[in-house]
Order: sequence, then structure tokens, then C-alpha cells
Amino acid sequence: MSAAATAGPASGRTPAHPVTPPAGARRRALDWRLRFALLSLVWGFSFLLIKVGTEAYAPFQVTFGRLLFGTAVLAVAMAVRRDRLPRGLRTWGHLVVAAFLLNALPFSLFAYAELTIPSTLAGICNATSPLWGMALSLVALSEDRPTRRRVAGLGLGFLGVLTVLGAWQGFAGLDVRGTAMALLASLSYPIGWIYVRRTLAGSSHSHLSLTGAQLGLATLQLGLVTPMFTSVPTSFPLVPLLAVVALGTLGTGLALLIQYGLVAEVGPTTAQMVTYFIPVIATAAGVAVLDESLSWNTPVGALIVLVGAALTQGRPGPAAPAAAAGAPADRAAPLASSAPAASAAGPAGPVASPVIPATAAAGAPESAVACGATR
Repeated sequence: MSAAATAGPASGRTPAHPVTPPAGARRRALDWRLRFALLSLVWGFSFLLIKVGTEAYAPFQVTFGRLLFGTAVLAVAMAVRRDRLPRGLRTWGHLVVAAFLLNALPFSLFAYAELTIPSTLAGICNATSPLWGMALSLVALSEDRPTRRRVAGLGLGFLGVLTVLGAWQGFAGLDVRGTAMALLASLSYPIGWIYVRRTLAGSSHSHLSLTGAQLGLATLQLGLVTPMFTSVPTSFPLVPLLAVVALGTLGTGLALLIQYGLVAEVGPTTAQMVTYFIPVIATAAGVAVLDESLSWNTPVGALIVLVGAALTQGRPGPAAPAAAAGAPADRAAPLASSAPAASAAGPAGPVASPVIPATAAAGAPESAVACGATR
């Protein structure tokens, strides 16, 4: 934030004439809602795209393609902005771990999970990331103190998970292996967020630089692993191929860029609200497009999970906003979050990154920068 932007309120004086913001700023103030909706749609549909992609390609191949195309988008953005990759072996070492925990591992787990579970269930499992994050932060982050509200939210959230899974029916008809993979994927995000918060949150590199490097490293990891467990496809069906391309370019690369813009413009608290729309859109897409079945306990349990997740998101402490106020736009987010944010949980990993609290996701959230992760 510039000195000009802060001097007026601090001085206690009222300008003689109202200050008219630039036209670009006025447009952005109206525009962020559209970008918020677009981000929700992109991350919500990511689970459907994974499902379509795995119909023709192995899960590791879907994940590799997603990371490859996502990295390409960020590489173009870095070239346009003339941003450079981070320097220092220590930083790169931490990014290798972040790439595994926030991209390679959860993306692969979601892809394998959707071989046997519907995309609707995968999207709902992704929404448990804030619950795992709250539970882990109480153990791993000494500054996060439990409150009655957050503990109640944690309990309520996991009650919602049991409702989704139909615990009273003995989990009848549930694919335990696939569901466990999806839940492990959602657990991987907050583990990565906490690691990033301890190692990269104070980095002087730009969020775009860190995220581009992280996704590039995750792509390299999958590039090494995929040939060991899969063979080159003998054919390339068009629809699954387009699903993988869209998953990478839109659900990973473009989604990260949109998320950064939202965090810089409206703040991480508002931006992370996208987390609560992702399972709703994922469920609607799975039912409407893929004709997946839906029993009453799935939407009811998902609603309980989202309410619980919202309760676990404690309000930031008084020191956090002050610290963030003077930081550059691309550095404010990590300082402003007092706990792992609700996913970048962008889909299947929305996007988690070291500079911005993940919302993914899917995805969220997906890069160390996005999570500060949604993914």
C-alpha cells in the first residue's frame, strides 16, 4: 500500500473534495465478483475434469499433464512480467518439499481416488482440508490457540464427513480405498501449508516466482515417476485430452493467477470464501454432466462440513493485520493469515502456495505461494 493511500485516514483530516478513484480501480471493484465466480466454477469443475481425464489416461498421466500445462501458463505470466525464478539452494530445497505435499501427492491421490469414487464425493472430501488444517495447526503451530468455536467447528465438520459417508449404514456401498485416498489428499494440503509457513512465508521472492518454481518442480517429480508406473498411451482420445489440458491451463495456471489478484484486491479472508462454493459446484457438475447418483446424506453432510470448516477459521490476531498493512500486495497474504486457510483448496487441489493462503483447493488452492494453499 502506498503512502498516499494511507496518509489521509492517518492524518485525521477530511479532504476538501472527495477523491475520485482511477477508472481502472472502479472497474476492478466491480470486477472482482466476476473473477471470484469464475474461480469457483473453474475449481468446482476440476473434479469433473479429473474424472473425464482418467477415463482414457492413467492417473499419473492426468496429474503430469495438469502440472505441465499449469506450469506453462505460469511460465508465460513470468515472461510477460519479466519475473525471475527464485535463487538459493535452501529456497529450492523447501520448494521441492512444497511441490510434493501441495501438488504432486494430492493431485495424484485425487486422480487415483476418482477411478473408484464419484467426482461429487471427491469434491466434498477436498472441503475437509480446513478441518485437517485446524487440527494440525493446534499441534504444530504454537501461536494457534484452540477456542470453543474452533473446536466445535472441528467436531461438527467431522460429523459432516461421517454423514457424507453414511456411517450409520456401516459405510455400505462405499469404496474405502478411493475415499481414503481423497481424504489423504485433502490432509496433504494443510501439512504442506504448515511446512511452507515455517520455511517460506518470509521469502523475498515474488509469489509468481515461487509458484512457478514449485509447479515446475512438481512437474519434474511426476515426469520422473510417471514412466515408472505407466506406459505411453497408444491413442489420445480428444475429450479426455481436452479435459487434462483444461485442468492444467484453467484449473491450475489461470486459477492461481486469478486467486493472487483476488487476494491482493479484496484480501485473503474474502478470497478464501471460494472454498465453500467448490463442493457445491463439484456436486452439481457431477450430477448434471456425469449423471452421478446423489443420496440425501451427501448434500446434507457437505453442508455440515462447510459450516464446520467456516467455524474453524478463527479471526486473525491483532498483530497480523498490522504486519500485513505495510507489505507489498504479493507479500501481504502470508502475514495476514494466522492459521492455514481454507484451501486453496481449490480442487483436487486447488492451489497452494507459499505466499497466499490457499483457498483449493483445490485445489485449492496448489502452490506454496497460494496457501501461505487450495488446493
